[in-house]
Amino acid sequence: MSADERKPILLETVAPASDEIIPARPPPIGFEALQGDEILPPLPRAEESEAYNLDQEANAPLYRKSQYFDDGIRKIDYVLAYEDGKETSHEEQKKQQRRKRFEESLRNQDLQLEYSKKDVSFDRKTNFIKIHAPWPVLCQYAEILKMKMPLAENDMEEFDSCWSKCPNPFELDSDVVKPDPNYFTAPFNRERMEQFHIKNRDTFFTDAQRSRIVYEILSRAEFEDFGTERKKFGIKRLQGNAYIAAFPLHEGPYQSDHSIYASGPINDRHLLYEMWARPKMWYKYQPLDIIRKYFGEKIGIYFSWLAFYTNMLIPAAIVGLAAFLYGIFTMMTDVPTTEICEPNKAGDLIMCPLCDEFCDYWQLKSSCNYSRASYLFDNAATVFFAGFMSLWSVFFIEFWKRRQKEIEYDWDVSNFEDEEETIRPEFEATVTRKRINPINKTEEPYVPFWSKLIRYSTAAVVILFMLCLVIGAVIGVIVYRIVIIAVFAKQKVISQRAPLLTTATASLLNLIAILILNWIYKKLACALTNLEQHRTQTEWEDGFTLKMFLFQFVNYYSSIFYIAFLKGRLSGSPNDYKYLNNERLEECHPSGCLIELCIQLGVVMVGKQAFNNFVELLLPKILNWFQSRTIRDAQKHDHNRVPKQWESDYVMTELQPLGLFYEYLEMVLQFGFVTIFVAAFPLAPLFALINNIIEIRLDAYKFVTQLRRPLAARAQDIGVWYGILKSICIIAVISNAFIIAVTSDFIPKLVYKLEKSPRHDLTGYVNFSLSVFDIKDFPNRSRPLIHENITECRYRDYRYPPTSPYKYQYTIMFWHILTARMAFVIVFENCIVLLAWFIAYLIPDIPHGVKIQILRENYLVKEALFRAEATKRAKAKAEETKQD
Repeated sequence: MSADERKPILLETVAPASDEIIPARPPPIGFEALQGDEILPPLPRAEESEAYNLDQEANAPLYRKSQYFDDGIRKIDYVLAYEDGKETSHEEQKKQQRRKRFEESLRNQDLQLEYSKKDVSFDRKTNFIKIHAPWPVLCQYAEILKMKMPLAENDMEEFDSCWSKCPNPFELDSDVVKPDPNYFTAPFNRERMEQFHIKNRDTFFTDAQRSRIVYEILSRAEFEDFGTERKKFGIKRLQGNAYIAAFPLHEGPYQSDHSIYASGPINDRHLLYEMWARPKMWYKYQPLDIIRKYFGEKIGIYFSWLAFYTNMLIPAAIVGLAAFLYGIFTMMTDVPTTEICEPNKAGDLIMCPLCDEFCDYWQLKSSCNYSRASYLFDNAATVFFAGFMSLWSVFFIEFWKRRQKEIEYDWDVSNFEDEEETIRPEFEATVTRKRINPINKTEEPYVPFWSKLIRYSTAAVVILFMLCLVIGAVIGVIVYRIVIIAVFAKQKVISQRAPLLTTATASLLNLIAILILNWIYKKLACALTNLEQHRTQTEWEDGFTLKMFLFQFVNYYSSIFYIAFLKGRLSGSPNDYKYLNNERLEECHPSGCLIELCIQLGVVMVGKQAFNNFVELLLPKILNWFQSRTIRDAQKHDHNRVPKQWESDYVMTELQPLGLFYEYLEMVLQFGFVTIFVAAFPLAPLFALINNIIEIRLDAYKFVTQLRRPLAARAQDIGVWYGILKSICIIAVISNAFIIAVTSDFIPKLVYKLEKSPRHDLTGYVNFSLSVFDIKDFPNRSRPLIHENITECRYRDYRYPPTSPYKYQYTIMFWHILTARMAFVIVFENCIVLLAWFIAYLIPDIPHGVKIQILRENYLVKEALFRAEATKRAKAKAEETKQD
C-alpha cells in the first residue's frame, strides 16, 4: 500500500454539533471558571469501552467529546495550533509551505489529523490540528522506544509490617485513590503481542504514553526550508514560527459539583486536584503513581524526591528547634553575655572606633542585645547540631539511593538511559559526521574527540570568565559593606547598630544582584550546552545543570562564605589596619560574626523562596487570566458556548522546557543552606520544612490547574543532581567544621576554660578575648577626631599589650587557639567521614525485596521468550506438515 493510500480522511470542523448545546448559564469569570464549565457528575469513563461513540451517548458531557475526533471514536493524542497571517506576505507563504510539508510527513507516518478551523474557535483567529495515533502506530513506536508494558501480574507476596496495620492519618483514602494493579513488565514486542496483558486496546497505552509516542514522531517529522532543498525536521523548530503551540490535552475539568468521596473522580486530573493540589491535603502523602501516570516519570521522580527530602527534614527541624530553644533557655545564664550586659563588669570596657576619624569610642555594654542574639546561634548545642546535620546528610544520600532504586524498578525506568533513550533530534540535525555504532551496528552521527575538546575548552573558558564576574559582584558588595558601615557609624542615632544595618542592606543588595545575574546565566549556559553537542536529552540536561548550578553556587554562597570565613580576619589591628579602595576593612563584632552570617542566610534564603513562589504561582495565574480574555469576551455574547478542551488548554501557560530544572535548583540551593551553613542557622531545617510543605502543594496546584499538560517525559533518576547533592554533603562537613572552629567562639571558650579559668568556667572570658590598645599609637588616618580623656581602648584579638616588649604581636594563646581550631577541624571531619563510610556499608543500595522482584521479572521474561520460540517452531512445523 502506498503512502497516499494510507492517508486517512481529514475531517474539518465547521460548527458545533447540535448535541453539544447545553442549557444557558451565567457567564464564567476568570480562567479557572473556564476549567469548571463542565462540572458534572462522573459518567462511565471513555477508556472503559472499545470505542466511545457519541451517537450512543448523546448526553455525554462536552469535555468528554473534546477528547475525541468528531467521530467520537479516535482519541486526540496531541494538538497543534497556528494563526493565519496575510496570505500575500512572503513570510506567511513560507509558514504555509512548512506546515503543509510537515503535516504530509505526519500522515506518511500513519498519524491521523483532523482540522478545527478558526471560524469555529473562540478568538476567530486560531486554527487547531488534532492528532490521533492508531493502534498499529502505537505498537510500532512502543517497540522502537522499548516501552515496558504489562507482561504478567506480580505474584510476589507482600509482607505487611506491624506499622502498616495501624491507622495512619497521612495515608490517602484508598476508596478514592485506588492502587494500580501491579504487573511484571517487559519491552514491548509486536511479534509476541499475545503474551502481554492486553485487556483492552483503548486502555493498554495510557494517555501519557500515547502523547509521548506522538511527540516522538513530531520531533522527527521532516519539513523543507522554504526556497531550498535542505531538509529540516522537528516540531521544536516550527513551534513559535509555523505553529504557535503544540501540547497534549488535559483529561477534562479539575473540579466537580459533587464530592469526590461520594461520586468518585471524573478523571485523573480531578483526582489529582482533590487529593493532591488542595491546600487542605498538606499533611497527606502524595499519589505518586497517579502523578507518574498523568505527567510522566520525569515529573513523578521530581515529586518523589521532594517528598523524600521533606520527610527527611522533619527530624532535622526537630533537632534544630531544640538547639535554638536551648539557646533561648540558657541565654540569660550565659556568663560572657552577662559580663557584657552588666556595667560593673566587662560592659564598662571602652572599645576602639569602628571606622576612621569620624567614629567615636563606645562602651561594650551598648552591644548587650546583639550579644544575646549571637548566643542564640553560638552555644554548646551548635556543635552537636552541626555534627548531627553532617550525619543527617549522609543518611539522606544513602536512603535516597535506596528509594531511587525502588522507583526505578516500580516505574520501569531502570535501564532507560542505557537502552531506551533515543538520540536528540537537534544532535541528528547539527552533526554531519557519521559512524557505525559498535553496539547496534547502525549508522549514527557522532562528534570526534578533537571537536569535543575544542568545544568543552571554549565552554570552560567562558564559564571561568563568568565566575570571575560573579566574584567581582561579590567584591562590589564587600566594598559597599566597608563604605556604608562608616557612613552608618558616623550617625549618632544609628551608630551602635551600624554592623546590623550594614549586614541587612548588603544582604538585600546581594539578593538583587543574584536575581539580575540569574537571567544572564540562563542564556549563557543554554548557549554553551548547545555548543557542546550532547547526544541525548539526558546528557544535554546534565551539562546544562552543571553549568547553571556552578553559577548559582558562586552567586548565592560567595557572600556568605566571605562573612563566615574572611570577614574580620583580614582587617588587621588598630596600629595597622588594612584598607581596600582607601576604606578600612570591616571587623567582626566583639561577639563574633555568626549573627551577621545568620542574617545573611535568612535574607537570601527567605527572599529567594518568596520570589520563586511569586514566579511559580502568581505569574501563571496572571498570564492565564490575560490570555483567556478572548474566551470570556466570546461567552459574553453567547452564553451557550463552552470552550473545547483544546481551546481551554491553549490559553493556559506552557511549562518551559527547563521548568523542572528550576524546581530542582530551588530545592538543591535550599539543601545547601540547610547543610553547609546550618551551624550558623539551626532554624534553617524548620524554615525549609515549612517552605517545602507549601512548595509541594503550590507546585501541584500549578501543574494541575495553571499549566498546559506537559509532555510525559521519561527519566531514570534525578540525574546529575544526585552527584551535586553528594558534593554539597562533602562541602557541608568541611564548612560546618570551619564555622564551629573559626567563626564561632566555641574553641576559644573551650581553650579558656581548660587553660585560663581557675574554676573551669567562662568567668572573665570577655576580658580574655579582648586586647588592649594605646590610643597614642593610632595612625593619623585612623585617629578619632574626638577622644576626650580616653587613653586606651579594647579590640577583639589575641595580641600583647602596648607595655609588652612584643607590642601588638600575637600572644602564645593565639597560637594555642589556632592549633585547637585546626585540631577540631581534623577530628570533626575524620569522625564524620568514618561514620559516613560505616553507614554506607550498613545500608545496601538496592532493597532486598526489589532484588527478588527483579530476579523474578527476569525469569518471567526468559520464560516468555522460550514460549514465543516454541510457538514459532510449532507454527513452522504445522506449515511444513500442511504443505506435505
